[in-house]
Amino acid sequence: MYELIQVSEQCYYLQSPAKIGLVRLNDADVCLIDSGSDKDAGRKVRQLLDANGWRLTAIYNTHSNADHIGGNQYLQRQTGCRIYAPGIECCFTRHPVLEPAFLYGGFPPKDLRHKFLMAQESDARPLTPEVLPQGFGLLPLPGHFFDMAGFRTPDDVVYLADCLSSRETLDKYRIGFVYDVAAYLQTLETVKAMSARCFVPAHAPACEDIAPLAQYNIDTVHEVAGAILDLCREPLCFEVLLQKLFARYGLAMNFEQYALVGSTVRSYLSWLKDTGRLSARFENDLLLWQRL
Repeated sequence: MYELIQVSEQCYYLQSPAKIGLVRLNDADVCLIDSGSDKDAGRKVRQLLDANGWRLTAIYNTHSNADHIGGNQYLQRQTGCRIYAPGIECCFTRHPVLEPAFLYGGFPPKDLRHKFLMAQESDARPLTPEVLPQGFGLLPLPGHFFDMAGFRTPDDVVYLADCLSSRETLDKYRIGFVYDVAAYLQTLETVKAMSARCFVPAHAPACEDIAPLAQYNIDTVHEVAGAILDLCREPLCFEVLLQKLFARYGLAMNFEQYALVGSTVRSYLSWLKDTGRLSARFENDLLLWQRL
């Protein structure tokens, strides 16, 4: 874990639960793409920087999920590096209680206010093309989260953040976290058409051809949508639908899964309603969903 793997002359990633990208800007300076899940991840990065005599100039966060910004505060305090995050992700990075609050839909209980869903705050600035190193390209990748972005480096390595999951993860859990299903599918179609020297997804193996994995993610989204429509042949309230989905996919319920999968299922319901495949009505003070 935290092995430094080189994929081009300038570009590397640290093998960790959520891959951390590292790009050498010159002989002395490097930048990071995300910072790992917590302070311990930050320490591992700092040790690596010191061992190679590198100076960290900036962290470019792809999005604000805790497993991608958890090392921000430690590394910023230790090195004085700048931190950037795109769009609304910048607000979440500066005020990380927004993540569990958004997932839960209200003030989150202590069960959700921990490092896996709520990082330490860091002094992030807006990520725009102008603040990137020379030759970097900013790639909008919305869908998984609000304003997630990826990066194309000057030597044609593409860091893809969380815009797709590995086959193993999808085969085990099926329902990957998605905020905006329509935007997510469009992002996957865009990624499927990309070419690059190397693709580095945060939660899947690095590869030269991303199209097959992108298609597998697309197919899984449509499969989950089909499962929801199948279960909603009869009118169901959200809690019962969620229970039936957990049973269908063999998932185990706890606070984290209730928040993450529950938020995702609500996003599917919105998408299916907006595209005319589900109806929603209130009956006996319950919101019921039914296939059209």
